[in-house]
Amino acid sequence: MKFANPVAAEMVSGSFYNDSRTPFYLSPDKLESDYASVRFERELRLFRRFCQTGNVLDVGCSTGAFLFQLNNRFPNEYNVTGTDISRPALEYAKGRGVEILEESFLDLHLGEKRFDAITFWAVMEHLIEPKQFLEKAASLLKGGGHCFILVPNMQSLAVRILDAKYRYILPEHVNYFDPQTLKNFALTQPSLEIVANGSMHFNPFVIWQDWRSKGEIVSDQQRAALLKRTTSFKQNPLFLPVKWPYQFLEKFLSLFNLADNLFLVLKKNENEISKVASENLG
Repeated sequence: MKFANPVAAEMVSGSFYNDSRTPFYLSPDKLESDYASVRFERELRLFRRFCQTGNVLDVGCSTGAFLFQLNNRFPNEYNVTGTDISRPALEYAKGRGVEILEESFLDLHLGEKRFDAITFWAVMEHLIEPKQFLEKAASLLKGGGHCFILVPNMQSLAVRILDAKYRYILPEHVNYFDPQTLKNFALTQPSLEIVANGSMHFNPFVIWQDWRSKGEIVSDQQRAALLKRTTSFKQNPLFLPVKWPYQFLEKFLSLFNLADNLFLVLKKNENEISKVASENLG
């Protein structure tokens, strides 16, 4: 696991996400892409393998798009809640009908409420103390519940080709994971066991653009515009013949953990809960 050093004060306080990132989160191109039906297709497939119903908490939910898609595709199967530190993004999520907890995740006090699933989609890499977040998630999961983690892959094909020119090596990412360090991180919580892991997503347009940019900073407008173009590509039926080899390539890269993102699915160990309860009674 690699750590950024130094870390800017606004990253530590979280003010960066209320100020500097708001125009990006709420830009028309970003919102259109986030709320497109194809945006979270991989995450939703993974999620549905392990959680078909129940209470769901999305940590770092931003504008609420994942939870919106979950409710929209599977109505009446989930009770969804989101939390984040970006107030403008949360206000937008509430406007789309997503239930929001106003407190930051580590400050949540929910009494006896527990969740069947807690998700961290592209969140852990932003956290100064990721272990505290994982510990908190473990405490809020029901026995047998699942925690989903997605982070950039520092051993991906994109990183191997681009190195420091890769656009996802940026100031707000204060932690960087490879497949082994992500597993080691998960094992710091004894009540959680790894039930699935791997890599997903591959965007050749990012590699091409970042290679041409020669390490120049990619603006938020450029990021949002590329996300919109990628989303349009996925939705356009005229590109169907190209999608098949693309999907084959993505699956091939995933076999060797070379895709853009790493994922972990963790399950709360019910035996561990029983053991702790027995120790407390003793």
